[in-house]
Amino acid sequence: MKNLVERITDFVKSQNSDIATGHDWYHIDRVRKNALYLQSQEGGDKEVIELAALLHDISDYKFNGGNEQLGGDVSYNAVISAGGSSETAEKVRIIVNSVSYKGANVEDTTTSLEAKIVQDADRLDAIGAIGIARTFAYGGHVGNPIYDPELPHKLHNTFDEYKNAKSTTINHFYEKLLLLSDKMHTDTARLIAENRTEYMKNFLTQFYREWNNDF
Repeated sequence: MKNLVERITDFVKSQNSDIATGHDWYHIDRVRKNALYLQSQEGGDKEVIELAALLHDISDYKFNGGNEQLGGDVSYNAVISAGGSSETAEKVRIIVNSVSYKGANVEDTTTSLEAKIVQDADRLDAIGAIGIARTFAYGGHVGNPIYDPELPHKLHNTFDEYKNAKSTTINHFYEKLLLLSDKMHTDTARLIAENRTEYMKNFLTQFYREWNNDF
């Protein structure tokens, strides 16, 4: 008989098997592996962390019409349906609803170690080489231009401002990706993020050289 994590894994794979936005099953599995590694170094409830990592993108507001709480509700019901307790389901709900980045100048209210680990795990997959690839995949999906030198980046002060802004994919590096290293909660994630952030900076340097025909 399958355990709770295995049943949730099957459920998530059935929902996220073929998504061309960088939010596919492989992203979820990388976040799960990131989270389990962070848990091995930092502690926390392993089962809750793994469940929340698996469910963190279920009914994401970016794809469900903007409902920020629906992902947590779907996660809660999924855990209950898979045989989990209401206590576990509620912990997962809270984490899922706290994972998303909400803007450069928006206060982070994440409190539990489990939530911090899942958030760090998700953010690690947003940076580095894979992060660059995912950023351009998502930017193309929502119709953002690659770059417009006439459109400056903006550090958003509210979640509504951030999620409703029209920008460019290159601006996204400055509005989110390059900021994530300093926003990591755990020491383990911060060390990984520093290396991946340096990689992104080198990419941007090369991008501007090519954009400006700097031979």
